[in-house]
Amino acid sequence: MERGRPGLLTLGAVTSETTPDVSRIAPPARQVRLAQVTDRPIDVGAHTAAVAGVASGAVVSFAGVVRNHDGGRLVTSIEYQAHPTAAAVLARVVAEVTAGSEAEAVAVSHRVGPLAVGEAALVVAVAGVHRAEAFATAMELVDEIKRQLPVWKRQVFADGTDEWVACP
Repeated sequence: MERGRPGLLTLGAVTSETTPDVSRIAPPARQVRLAQVTDRPIDVGAHTAAVAGVASGAVVSFAGVVRNHDGGRLVTSIEYQAHPTAAAVLARVVAEVTAGSEAEAVAVSHRVGPLAVGEAALVVAVAGVHRAEAFATAMELVDEIKRQLPVWKRQVFADGTDEWVACP
């Protein structure tokens, strides 16, 4: 990305005029509607509904789901264990990411305990005026949660063996 003449932004061969975003009636609300570590199943639809509003032109959701394989081996289930500070760490990460974004509202849950294949382990929903800010905030939330949250995963394989992942 390079700057040419004032007001012109060049992205490789694509050039467009830069103008301030005048689509907002008010500055972004930046509301954290939910940030929890829970042992209950997580409902993606409930997270999406929690962030949706008439000011939002985009609602993005992400569900990190337990898959049936890892490293060429069949996975039958997983278990997440959390440090006692996990809820506080999640709240801090969500607040920091949200404060630095243009998103209107976010809802985030991370599951702990035993999970079956197909169940959601991490759900993130973000509402924004535009899709770019909603996608960017959702991606940053997922990345920072995976990087900072003190939660460890035990995978159980079809052959009866298990393995701890992301465990110090």
